[in-house]
Amino acid sequence: MLAAMSRQLSRIMRPDDANIAGNVHGGTILKMIEEAGAIISTRHCNSQAGEPCVAALARVERTDFLSPMCIGEVANVSAEITYTSRHSVEVQVNVMSENILTGAKKVTNKATLWYVPLSLKNVNKVVEVPPIQYARKEQEDEGKKRYEEQKLDRLETKQRNGDVILPVINPEPHTVGYSQSSLIHLVGPSDCTLLGFVHGGVTMKLMDEVAGIVAARHCKTNIVTASVDAINFHEKIKKGCVITVSGRMTFTSNKSMEIEVFVDADPFVDEPRERYRAVSAFFTYVSLSKEGRPLPVPQLLTETEDEKRRFEEGKGRYLQTKAKRQAQMQQAAQQ
Repeated sequence: MLAAMSRQLSRIMRPDDANIAGNVHGGTILKMIEEAGAIISTRHCNSQAGEPCVAALARVERTDFLSPMCIGEVANVSAEITYTSRHSVEVQVNVMSENILTGAKKVTNKATLWYVPLSLKNVNKVVEVPPIQYARKEQEDEGKKRYEEQKLDRLETKQRNGDVILPVINPEPHTVGYSQSSLIHLVGPSDCTLLGFVHGGVTMKLMDEVAGIVAARHCKTNIVTASVDAINFHEKIKKGCVITVSGRMTFTSNKSMEIEVFVDADPFVDEPRERYRAVSAFFTYVSLSKEGRPLPVPQLLTETEDEKRRFEEGKGRYLQTKAKRQAQMQQAAQQ
């Protein structure tokens, strides 16, 4: 890739970035990842003469949190454009933590993000993306395959997005109703891009916060984000909207919890419109002891047929991810 196609951000982690155990919130890292992706995508989309635009986040592929980051460490976020279609940009982002006292470094996150460029003159218009040069033809072919796969998955996710979370009276511990949580947020100017729509990173940070509350309520221990399945941004959220971020537990294994999170937007200011589903994702959390060692997770007690169905679906995703990880480890061992 060309040097102009890469970008790096660095920031020291402060106490307000972390939980009470000193582990940096997954949402803080996700926000930094999105900022790096938005900068490089917007810069690239305006690199040729044409209509001025801003890159808007459309999707984040599965993101694994490989190692926790702590207060006082420096997060180095590097982003690189790896594929462009006519109307979208794929960005690969790596996050490395650095202990500035010892110089020790480790990779903490790897993520893939998809952006679409929206015109500054007409926010509903998607402008064309300047093509990039590939070192090999195979890179373009592989990128096109990833583009088609994410496009299909986004469509399927949007079609099954009709669920709502209802309050439960006097729920029993370790049930879905006991830990489910919601957060209400009024979208202000500081949350938004130049176009007046919410930054994807702001939304992801709120989603991680709600997912963390659900996990903590279920375990009553220190919890950290282990991974995030694909985050799909179905519709833009405008300044002045009130958003409701809702989370519920869907599946537990012996040492992990899957939490479904979705964001609903209520437009109040400019346009009279009914509430709509804007974003959806699955977060995976693990429970840790005070020494940072994994702890067993209490089994989720499912009560309704819908909860049992969601548990089986979550189990399927868990087993699929586990099988994929084992295959990758075997492949790495053979190299």
